[in-house]
Amino acid sequence: MDPAGFLRELYISFWIPTAVLTAALAIKLPTIIRLWRDPLLRAVGALLLMACAVFVFVAPPTIAWTNRVTGVPNISAPWCYSLITAFCASCLLLIIAWRNGLSDRSPDTRRAMRWVIVTYSAVIAALWVLFALADAPEERLRDLDTYYATTPFMRELIVLYLLAHCVAVLITSKLIWEWVRTEGLDVWLRGGLKSLGIGYGLNLIFDLSKMTAVAARWTGHDLDWLSTDLAPPVACLSAILIAVGFILPHAGQYLHDRWRVRLAHHELRPLYTLTRSVNGSGVPFLLRAAPELRLIRRETFIRDVLLPLARHIDEEARRRAHAAALALGHPPDRAKALAAALAIQDAVEARRRAPDHDGCGEPDTTDLLQEIGAVSRALRRPDDLAAVRTRAAARAESVSAHE
Repeated sequence: MDPAGFLRELYISFWIPTAVLTAALAIKLPTIIRLWRDPLLRAVGALLLMACAVFVFVAPPTIAWTNRVTGVPNISAPWCYSLITAFCASCLLLIIAWRNGLSDRSPDTRRAMRWVIVTYSAVIAALWVLFALADAPEERLRDLDTYYATTPFMRELIVLYLLAHCVAVLITSKLIWEWVRTEGLDVWLRGGLKSLGIGYGLNLIFDLSKMTAVAARWTGHDLDWLSTDLAPPVACLSAILIAVGFILPHAGQYLHDRWRVRLAHHELRPLYTLTRSVNGSGVPFLLRAAPELRLIRRETFIRDVLLPLARHIDEEARRRAHAAALALGHPPDRAKALAAALAIQDAVEARRRAPDHDGCGEPDTTDLLQEIGAVSRALRRPDDLAAVRTRAAARAESVSAHE
């Protein structure tokens, strides 16, 4: 397939960015509804909805439908250009508000937002005035920009929307990349901003392709493929990256938190299995329980078993195991966890041999109950535990021999 044919195949996929943008809106919607009073979230939702509308209305079948319903050939042109212009202005306003914070009411911020609203409202009004003055009777679904590039008033309409789009993209890109370079950004926010920056960078390729094709018509040349075959798939890819940029900070943090909870639940399994052998039964399985609830129930079960079990811990043996772990080169935190794991194993065995024995007093279990994650991870290292046990036993025998 020749390059133009390949790009034409990509051009038919207007619904791909629409689907991605709709998915982004669906991901954001629960948070928007839950935190409806947050104006920034409402603005993101409105922006994604507007982006969906842009790709629905710029698809050739929708263009033909709009022209047919209204009875005005090419009325989709000012309508689609107005949507694109409004979307660009909304992106610029959102980035200004997002970066500076909604509480920022400084004169510079207010002046910038007022300039965007007034300027782009005037551009949209001018687009409709120019279309009303133009003579464009022949419907063009794919190549209107180049077909009417030399037609009075349509020429000015096309150039105006491209310039407004380009200026908004340049300013938005500048603000985004300046923001990316600031210190202290969350990894998900930084990733989202980079995706937005690349997406807006692709929009510059879209503008350059369109402007080059239009300018070529002015000089009597034919570079229409830049407008009809290159620009649309670039715009589609740009929309996908922009959608990813807006949802990544939220979705990424959500998935990270879920993964962290599930990992913590999984890491507690060895200690949970060991303590369940003492209790005789574990935590009842709830099919619809949230991961956070399962983690809390497992942690609570382990601590409830460790409290009475701690009376069977031999503190002297625990200190010898800690010293042995340090002597084997383990870091202090790991040595402490290995010693605690061995002490719990011994306590379980002691409890099993003498179930009616209450143990020895009320030991201090503060560290033990706080470090259950580290102790459980230590139980996953049987070779390290065996080495520490052997070294501690040898040390105990040496002390006994000297005595």
